[in-house]
Amino acid sequence: MAPIRAVVVELGEVAVDKRRVSFALYRVLAYVTGVFLLGLTFVAMPAKYLVGEESMFALVPAPQGWEHWFGPESPLMLFIAMPHGYVYMAYVLVVLWVSLDRRWGAGRTLGVLLAGTIPVLGFVVEHRVVRSERAKEAERAQEPAAA
Repeated sequence: MAPIRAVVVELGEVAVDKRRVSFALYRVLAYVTGVFLLGLTFVAMPAKYLVGEESMFALVPAPQGWEHWFGPESPLMLFIAMPHGYVYMAYVLVVLWVSLDRRWGAGRTLGVLLAGTIPVLGFVVEHRVVRSERAKEAERAQEPAAA
């Protein structure tokens, strides 16, 4: 099998390696998706479903003066859930881009995609993917260039 060569595009005076751009974008979106997922899981969803008299599973009353932040019409859903959905869709597209670029198998791609749906797991998987890909790049750099 022929070694994979980096595609370098000249943009003015700056050379851009598409593989690095896609991977950097994956790393950023993995963290942003993870942060939004934590906010959704531990802030927005409890505010909507657990706090306030009108919430579905009212466990505790809303703090006085803060009632508008809790219950079924919580604006936190607008500020956390909606952006999380859009960021996750971008994350899915970038993971597919990276997986095609780096020739991941279907299992690895699906695992990385699903990691973005479980709080904290996205951070762990991102760390392992980066470590694995850096090891592969170092291994490729060690191989003698084919003439």
